[in-house]
Amino acid sequence: MRHAVIGFAAGVWLLQRQAALPGVLVLAPIGVAAAVVAALAGIRAVHPSALHSPTPRYLRRGAQVTLFALLGFVWAALCAEVRISDRLDPASEGAEVRIAGVVAGLPQFLERGVRFEFDVESVSPAGTRVPSRIVLSWYDGLTLEEHQEVAPVRAGERWRFGVRLKRPHGQLNPAGFDYEAWLLERGIRATGTVLVNRTAPPPVRLETMVVRPGYGVERLRERVRERFWDALPEHRYAGILTALAIGEQRAIEPEDWDVFTRTGINHLMSISGLHVTMVSSLAAALVMFAWRRSQALALRLPAQKAAAFAGFAAAFGYCLISGFAIPAQRTLYMVGVVALALVFDRLTSASRVLALALAVVLILDPWAVLSAGFWLSFGAVALIFYVGSCRIGPRHWLAQWGAMQWAVTVGLAPMLLVLFGQVSLASPVANAVAIPVVSGLITPLALAGAVLPFDFPLELAHVLLEWLMWLLRALAGLDGAVWAQHAPQRWTLPIAVLGIAWLLLPRGFPSRWMGALLLIPLASVGPPLLARGAVSLTVLDVGQGLSVLVRTRSHALLYDAGPAWGSGADSGNRVVVPVLRALGLKALDAMIISHHDNDHAGGALSVMRSVPAALLYSSLASFDPIALSAQYRIPCAESVNWVWDGVRFEFLHPEMARYADPGESANNLSCVLKLSSAFGTAIIAGDLEWRGEAALIERRKSDLAAQVLVVPHHGSSTSSTPAFVRAVSPRVAVVSLGYRNWFGHPRPEVLARYRAQGSRILRTDRSGAVHGVFDPQGVAVRGQRERVPRYWHGQ
Repeated sequence: MRHAVIGFAAGVWLLQRQAALPGVLVLAPIGVAAAVVAALAGIRAVHPSALHSPTPRYLRRGAQVTLFALLGFVWAALCAEVRISDRLDPASEGAEVRIAGVVAGLPQFLERGVRFEFDVESVSPAGTRVPSRIVLSWYDGLTLEEHQEVAPVRAGERWRFGVRLKRPHGQLNPAGFDYEAWLLERGIRATGTVLVNRTAPPPVRLETMVVRPGYGVERLRERVRERFWDALPEHRYAGILTALAIGEQRAIEPEDWDVFTRTGINHLMSISGLHVTMVSSLAAALVMFAWRRSQALALRLPAQKAAAFAGFAAAFGYCLISGFAIPAQRTLYMVGVVALALVFDRLTSASRVLALALAVVLILDPWAVLSAGFWLSFGAVALIFYVGSCRIGPRHWLAQWGAMQWAVTVGLAPMLLVLFGQVSLASPVANAVAIPVVSGLITPLALAGAVLPFDFPLELAHVLLEWLMWLLRALAGLDGAVWAQHAPQRWTLPIAVLGIAWLLLPRGFPSRWMGALLLIPLASVGPPLLARGAVSLTVLDVGQGLSVLVRTRSHALLYDAGPAWGSGADSGNRVVVPVLRALGLKALDAMIISHHDNDHAGGALSVMRSVPAALLYSSLASFDPIALSAQYRIPCAESVNWVWDGVRFEFLHPEMARYADPGESANNLSCVLKLSSAFGTAIIAGDLEWRGEAALIERRKSDLAAQVLVVPHHGSSTSSTPAFVRAVSPRVAVVSLGYRNWFGHPRPEVLARYRAQGSRILRTDRSGAVHGVFDPQGVAVRGQRERVPRYWHGQ
């Protein structure tokens, strides 16, 4: 059975790696092959002598894995086909439509509004195709004329809205979060905004509570959240307690997540398997205690079986209230398997329990393999079972605890490096303290505070949490708290897994230490170096903004850092830093901030805190916070140039005299950077507008020719004049912009100018991050969606 589940999981995973969903012509042969393998396996099982020769055991297991891999692939493909077909009518994207439906989840409060999941029940005009579940954002208006207070929105309410919808779209980069995959897993097939302008009909609440089980659970979660807010109005860590009780991870502050990540306890600050196990065990123990004291009940049903039912019911209830995260699902299904084994007096192994839980998760949610929580949750439990199965005889509980911590810390290291680019070295100490405190004290107190009418449990939980956070912040601040490196090369991962399995064998096993040697490639083999004179240029997908990473053989430069979005989130910490970490860059040789507009400078401070730059070039005023944060700062000016690894970097604009002109716009002070190598040239023009372009042509027309141009000002009508486009005459024009942005970038007439010049146009809103390489093989420029295609992108 375990081999079958492994095969099924492999098939599901393989489907999620596909660039396009297989059609009937592909699925039909796979189904026939699976049926043939199943028939042969069935004949062998029922009539062993029916086949001419006995089948070796390894062949039978190989056939079983293959069969279920095919079944997993077909199952995931069918589920994906159904979900992808629930899509927004392309003709309705960006159009105003009227919809009615129910608020399906916990509303998330924003700085200027609220965001919530919405189940669509009816659409007007009739016949318009709108997905069954969408995400809506309701803002208070973009202008004073449109300003309108956002009405309180609660889970389970039925509303009618005028909305403008768009298909699922997220920023796509070489590293970081795939928002489109996350939406697909949650069944969200469109996003949109509630219209509040004068021409749109006003939102109308049709019903205060729709009576359905799912909506009732979400309303209960909302009431628990309000209970916490009322009881802890000014408490710093109230959001963490809310997350522990109902799984609302968005309530945790970004800086607290940083502490949890650096100390390796982020798994505890959401609904983890430990919490579900604790709730289940407590309920089972209470029922066992009470049941044994009633002779009538014990004669009707053994106390052990009653406790099994109670434990599963408690685990199920806690998972409902906590939002059914994958680690909680895994534990729930494992509790269910154990409960069934107890009820039916069947013995089962720990590995079989884990395999059954894995099968149930993937049958119900084939997209779970796209989640980091899936791999970390099942991986941690598998490691614990592996370490336990390799040892014979009783051990002291402290030794057993230490072995488990060692196994999880070492065993999950490759996975953590792939997912996050770092491993917490403080994790064993932090977890040794945090696990008993969080799972044994703080979480039970938070749950008690959610149901009891007085605030003391919540206040006590907050006091304990304050003490714990003090310790965690101290650990996170240590210089060696985190091991950060480049993303591992793929071929090193199976070698590392073999090394970990060898290293975790029992003490006394011959040459156990040699397992550590197999981990060396994981840490030592980085991305291939560029040739001398070669240069790579990556226009990151930061939405409506700009950020460009430039690398030579041994140097790295960041041009702009994209926008800040509010509430502590910006493209620096969400996009730029994950990419830098994946490349193993712990520091930048230089950073350029072209000008002070938010869409170019908003993420700069986040980048400087995480990946410091040795030097800052900018057109910023000396009192700007970014300039003040830099150790060394040089104004970008026409005379500044340098050479790295055979690649020349030169500022073409602005002239130094322009800084003294009070009437000069920030856009026309943008640092214009030219990269020149033996293999090609590129220009990054910031937000330069027509006046700056004209001055540049007048002074440096002969230096403007380039093979690649990062188009100025996102393709605005105020930039890319015909004269400038002719002067540069790029083979490739890259436009960095947000999907369906409010400004209408890029303007059609601007794109027409580049096409008339013979330029190939790449847009980050369609291609994701755009990666260009100038090396001895020539100039190659491709978008991330072309480099790593997935079937859900653009769907």
